[in-house]
Amino acid sequence: MNEGNKGISRSQERPARTSSGYLMLFVWLALIAWTIFAFLAFGGAVNDPPGHVPWIDGQPPLDTTPAWPWAIGWVGGILALLFIAFGFFMIQPNMSAVITLFGEYRGTERTQGLRWVWPWIGRKKISVRQHNIHSEKVKVNDLRGNPIEVACNVVWRVSDTAQAAFDVDDYKAFVNIQIEAGLRTVASRHPYDDIEENETTLRSDGEIVNAELQTELNERLSHAGIRVDEAGLTHLAYAPEIAGAMLRRQQAEAVIAARAKLVLGAVSMVEMALDKLNEGGKVHLDDERRAAMVSNLMVVLCGDREVTPVVNTGSLYQ
Repeated sequence: MNEGNKGISRSQERPARTSSGYLMLFVWLALIAWTIFAFLAFGGAVNDPPGHVPWIDGQPPLDTTPAWPWAIGWVGGILALLFIAFGFFMIQPNMSAVITLFGEYRGTERTQGLRWVWPWIGRKKISVRQHNIHSEKVKVNDLRGNPIEVACNVVWRVSDTAQAAFDVDDYKAFVNIQIEAGLRTVASRHPYDDIEENETTLRSDGEIVNAELQTELNERLSHAGIRVDEAGLTHLAYAPEIAGAMLRRQQAEAVIAARAKLVLGAVSMVEMALDKLNEGGKVHLDDERRAAMVSNLMVVLCGDREVTPVVNTGSLYQ
């Protein structure tokens, strides 16, 4: 943990305690039936037959059943229905809900289906599915100081919902910013391309650079409960202001490398030819003739154009 994170208490995900929503749904349906029954009973207790005006003619209502118990049952049924209804929530596949009680973290629910908690308990849904982000092109200087443009594609997911919910302000915005920062860091560690030295380059060693980028992002995002499953460069080019000059440099380096390999092969072929001629003592060449043969063979092997042979019918010294 770095110095800037020592004072931060890290959250850790743990299972939450919730109830099955299907059992509470059965209770809720039963309360609906009770509420309807109480309403009908309350209406029957206060209504008299047509033409009868209670207490006006000195006669009480024909139905002497008290109406207030049914009124209490009806109102209580409505309140109970509202109480239970506000406790339902649903968890879809690869989704989760962070449970809080008056600001205190009480666990994470990952069980799929209909769930129920007390209505005053907070629920914040967080997706644990894989997310795919294609970053914008960013300009950065490589190890040689050359300005280049790079972009990457990152596949990430939430691995610890408690850290994602409580340790960062907005974990999605945090991911976007850290991807750009990690891309700049990795791109500045390596040269764009270098033929002369045997080192890791952005253009030639894509698998190594991609693995390094994934490791860098996992280190940066681990404090937010984010796991990077895949990361790789999708765009790599020199900046427009130096693209033409660097293209000519690449072409020159490619020509030099090809020439060096061609000369190395030609030298080995000349040595093999001289060795074959000297085997068995069939051909005897003094130093001057050997030098002339080496010169001719090198011209033939290293030339850009086809060589026209010249047949010498006289002496080599004439």
